[in-house]
Amino acid sequence: MTKKDPNRMPVLFLGHGSPTTILSENEATQGWRRIGEELPKPKAILVISAHWYTKGTSVTAMVRPQTIHDFGPLSPKLFKMNYPAPGDPELAARVKQVLAPTAVTLDQSWGFDHGAWTVLKKTFPKADIPVVQLSLDQSMEGADHFALGAKLRPLRDEGVLILASGNIVHNMSALIWEEQAPVYPWAERFRDYVVEHIKARDFDPVINYKQGGDDAMACVPAPDHYFPLMYALAASDDDDKVSLENDFFQLGSIGMSSFIFDSRSAN
Repeated sequence: MTKKDPNRMPVLFLGHGSPTTILSENEATQGWRRIGEELPKPKAILVISAHWYTKGTSVTAMVRPQTIHDFGPLSPKLFKMNYPAPGDPELAARVKQVLAPTAVTLDQSWGFDHGAWTVLKKTFPKADIPVVQLSLDQSMEGADHFALGAKLRPLRDEGVLILASGNIVHNMSALIWEEQAPVYPWAERFRDYVVEHIKARDFDPVINYKQGGDDAMACVPAPDHYFPLMYALAASDDDDKVSLENDFFQLGSIGMSSFIFDSRSAN
């Protein structure tokens, strides 16, 4: 086996949940902060967020990305928050290169949506690391996203942290608006299904999540929040140790389970 670069960056999948999570100290924000403190400082960060779901594939390529408040009438405090990290046009061009022959648009209009900036604000609060965001092509299936994500793997050896942001379980129509909401049995079962297969590096049942039957359909009524996971799985490799973080639920039907894939800590 080829020896991996000991300085290669980890890969993250972070369950981001509700935008209001960022407003308080809680289990999720404390977990994000701890992850950031334990990671080596990246040269740059590539984010794949559930909230940039597009026709075709795009990557932000501007010098100064805007902070996007892409949510409804929530707390006014959220609309005052910004994440002023710089962009990285050179990294955007590199992403376009490694994803060839897939056509990638160098975007000048998007920025950081809340799937990106809410987790970054706690994980890397200084906002001093360049960030680019890659969109999710809505015409692709899970296997297509996985194949695209595998092409990003070389970036890890170039100092780039790949950060996918979504939710394994994301059913907005089933939310229970209680502080200590009970978790639906189908949500727990599907979470366990995904976690078990990821820890075993048996990715096919995760990619083809509909094999999970009714539980999968309840947990993934739309795939936008699930597909970022494909990029994290694909960019990982057999040398990575898999760590499960923030393994809990919000409001009964939002799974916050997060993963770190890190070859530095592998035996």
